Amino acid sequence: MLAALALTVLASSAAIFVHADPDPTNPGPGDVFIEGQACSINWNPDTTGVWKTMIIQLKTGDNFDMVNLTTVGTVDGTDATHTSFSYPCPKVGGSFIPTFICIVIDLSPQVTPHSPIYFYQFSSSASNNSVWTGRFTITDSLTDIVPAAESTQPDGSAIPWGTGALANSTSTTTVGTMNSMSATASALGTPSATSSVSNASNNASLTGSRTDSISSGI
Repeated sequence: MLAALALTVLASSAAIFVHADPDPTNPGPGDVFIEGQACSINWNPDTTGVWKTMIIQLKTGDNFDMVNLTTVGTVDGTDATHTSFSYPCPKVGGSFIPTFICIVIDLSPQVTPHSPIYFYQFSSSASNNSVWTGRFTITDSLTDIVPAAESTQPDGSAIPWGTGALANSTSTTTVGTMNSMSATASALGTPSATSSVSNASNNASLTGSRTDSISSGI
């Protein structure tokens, strides 16, 4: 009886010191985001106060060789009143008013291919852990979605994946008016300040409630 009570006390005490990393809840399998519209991310916060600086990165690739595409924002992962983040989805864009000779350089990121092969990684310099969302799609149209290029992970797990990229386009236009020219070169929106922080090691075991597309298939 005493032994059982002691084990119960020890278990309760250990629970107090368990580190609660942020838990991504969205996006995940089946979620589709349109280029130029809002890409939204949700999570349950870190309750221990460690993840004050949480870096959110857009990634692609398999579970073992993740490819970083861009850092979309840095937030306070411990703030229970702010557990979501939104930014303009990577898109093809660029607007201008014609001029005599204008070179339009579109620096708006474009995702390619339009497949369910993208996911977010949460990391913090204050933690050795990283957590991930599930894989989702970014596309220019609901009718322009192609399947993931690979059906299994390198370890044989039946989890579709692929490697995407951000591609910028450059075009040259010559017209016969003398109006002033305005070119749009908008990068990914980052409402909160961003900073350069070393990524945590890419773990083969991915965590988070919406990582089913990474750890257990879409």
